[in-house]
Amino acid sequence: MSPSGLIPPAFYLRPVVEVARDLLGRELCLGPVVLRITEVEAYDGPGDSASHCRSGRTPRNAPMWEAGGCAYVYLCYGLHHMLNIVTGPAGHGAAVLVRSCEPVRGLDQVRRRRGGLGGPALLAGPGRVAQALGVDRRFSGQPLFRAGGLELRDAAAVGERLCGPRVGVDYATEADRLLPWRFALAGTPWVSRPRGLVPEPVPVG
Repeated sequence: MSPSGLIPPAFYLRPVVEVARDLLGRELCLGPVVLRITEVEAYDGPGDSASHCRSGRTPRNAPMWEAGGCAYVYLCYGLHHMLNIVTGPAGHGAAVLVRSCEPVRGLDQVRRRRGGLGGPALLAGPGRVAQALGVDRRFSGQPLFRAGGLELRDAAAVGERLCGPRVGVDYATEADRLLPWRFALAGTPWVSRPRGLVPEPVPVG
């Protein structure tokens, strides 16, 4: 990692599931607010029927087709901004949705933006994460490895991970709905949907 703590571009230029797992425990920083990532979901290109890229490139999903390391922010149901982190080479169309975080710094600012709420209700859910950071579509396409804007920084290594199917993808094929591409930190209440998450299998060999 760089001396500044910023995660360099090479981190993002890998398969989306690898990046998704490795995002857990990293820190999103914008101004005085620092959030530790606790839950994510991976979406992998046009071959993934749950992905925004399943029907090809559009003005909305254009940042997903860029080289990994930039933000992809979209508005869900006209209400909630959703922050995604683009992965892989340019033209692949993959990204990781940040589903939940826990506060590290700037808690007072986070609580003001979230209407005075406390506890996991502050940040357990993708719309809540973007609102707490102050992120909207103006950030879509911006790099996360340059200082001064929305940044992704390195942090201490994480312990056990959980995994399970993604949430809200009923429109996808059955095979894609069942993919265990949602990842979360174990032992934390800062997770949007604990149900369906199980300990990640230990690799064999």
